[in-house]
Amino acid sequence: MSLRPPVNAASAAGTWRLGDLTVNRVGLGAMRLTGTEPFSRGVQRDRQQSIALLRRAVELGVDHIDTAAYYFSSTRSANELINRALAPYPDDLVIATKVWPSRDPSGAWWWATPEQLRGQVEENLRQLGRDHLDVVNLRVPPSLRDGSIAEHFGALAELRDAGLIRHLGVSNVTSEQLTEARTIAPVVCVQNPYGIGAPSEDQALLRRCGELGIAFVPFFAIAGPGREAGPAAEDGDAVRDVARAHGVSVAQVRLAWTLRQGPHVLAIPGTGDPGHLEQNIAAGAIRLSEEESARLTSAGGEVRGGMGNSPGQRAD
Repeated sequence: MSLRPPVNAASAAGTWRLGDLTVNRVGLGAMRLTGTEPFSRGVQRDRQQSIALLRRAVELGVDHIDTAAYYFSSTRSANELINRALAPYPDDLVIATKVWPSRDPSGAWWWATPEQLRGQVEENLRQLGRDHLDVVNLRVPPSLRDGSIAEHFGALAELRDAGLIRHLGVSNVTSEQLTEARTIAPVVCVQNPYGIGAPSEDQALLRRCGELGIAFVPFFAIAGPGREAGPAAEDGDAVRDVARAHGVSVAQVRLAWTLRQGPHVLAIPGTGDPGHLEQNIAAGAIRLSEEESARLTSAGGEVRGGMGNSPGQRAD
């Protein structure tokens, strides 16, 4: 049994700011709108189901959607589904996207040069049917986790000055890269993988964002090490016990714990399943006790080290 959200349920966890834009702390990730295996030619989502899910999300108070032009399958594009479902867009809807990585029509990945970022921004504008983008995150490739992002972030800052972008964020970054970006232009959010079992350096970056007043937007909060493939970590006794105590799923407990890490933490769980959408939004209303939260935190190593799916887990 899981909590079922009322209308405007996404506001239950409160709000935070992305620059001058205020959003509910529970949003929606668009990656899984295109298929159960979002970067493959696997099972495709039903187009009308994805459109209906987006409209239902907005009806439930979601006003922050995370997407990217490279979220596409052989027959679906997340951006174009968002456009079809929600345009003309509600005034309070914030759409965030990501650039630097891209995929060619065959699905093969490539990484843009600083000069190519304008083309990526314009492609997002075209697909979404907008004249500017609310938030653009510079998604740093894994190979550059210790390198400079100044040239690429500087190119995005120029596009911001030109009016194509309202606010800038960074994704998959280190604390040092955040510092570098902030010397070039204001940063409104950091989007990094985070959840129960996150390593100490990720926890430190989350805390630093709170001190700076920057939104921390974790991805894979439910999936953990499973990443795009969905939940893969074995949920330990702590997660299962807390879920049973609240009458909710382990996925909802993972989200509730993540939101509890600070008022600046935003959730963008991705799903293409209508039932899971409602569960994810309802997670914002779960109130974990200090004891439960501490137990989940201390159990992080157990969760991080496990393998395989446990009962109650899901692949969205």
